[in-house]
Formats: sequence, structure tokens, C-alpha cells
Amino acid sequence: MTIGGSIALIILGAILAFAVTAEVAGIDLSMVGIILMAGGVIGLLLGLTMLRRHRTGPPDDPPL
Repeated sequence: MTIGGSIALIILGAILAFAVTAEVAGIDLSMVGIILMAGGVIGLLLGLTMLRRHRTGPPDDPPL
């Protein structure tokens, strides 16, 4: 998941959790929003970790 996709999930989840007042039978939209926000935060943290690891790279092996 990209960083942009993670931010989009967080925004969509926040809209569902805090701004939507509609009710759907059998689905709690607030809980769906919270789950989407949590998934977005996890994806964002993983994306930033991978970006940091990619920029620094593995340590160089000493010459033999």
C-alpha cells in the first residue's frame, strides 16, 4: 500500500466515522470508519518504514 493510499483510507474512515449520520441495516458505519482509519495508519507506518529502509539501504559489507 502506498503512502497516498494510506492517507486516502484514513480520510475515508474519518468521514464514515465522524461525518456520516445515515444508518444501514446490519452495518455500523462508525465501526467501519474506525477499521478503515486503523488500516490506513498501519499502512502509513509500513510505507514510511519501507521508504526509510530503501533510502538508507543495507549496510555495506567490509571488503575481504
